[in-house]
Amino acid sequence: MEENNRKQFKVTDDVMAKLEQRFLNWFLDSVMLVLLFLLLITIVTAVAYSYGKKELPAYLMINPIGQFTFITIIRLIYYIAMETWLGRSVGKFVSQTIVVNENGERVGHEVILIRTLCRLIPFYEFSFFGIPTRGWHDSISKTYVVDKKRLEEKKAQFYAIK
Repeated sequence: MEENNRKQFKVTDDVMAKLEQRFLNWFLDSVMLVLLFLLLITIVTAVAYSYGKKELPAYLMINPIGQFTFITIIRLIYYIAMETWLGRSVGKFVSQTIVVNENGERVGHEVILIRTLCRLIPFYEFSFFGIPTRGWHDSISKTYVVDKKRLEEKKAQFYAIK
């Protein structure tokens, strides 16, 4: 049988991450983002003070546009770096979930970039109120957050039947 005619595994609802796992991902990643923010604002403050620019950190803290820009940059770097290099964020490591495409395979950096940019859509958090729990950043980028262990078991069963 030709390799091109071989059936491909498809992600199904039973391997999708549960709402509790998605919430844990969001919560832990939010904690990580706050910690990164505090670390980077400390570094920016130290560098600014060493150059005599004591007003810069204060300006960042009182200026809503500066805050939004700084937080957005941290968020983009965090998700792009973690999901591109490791396939998952800190929250996904803890909840044992992973980002994959429809065939249950790891996605490339272009898809992670799209996925991450979609997190910036206003009110995107409300997109999780459906079942299965796929946010807009999942549906637009055609990615799935799945339980890593269940995915591996289902893929092993699927390809063992061949």
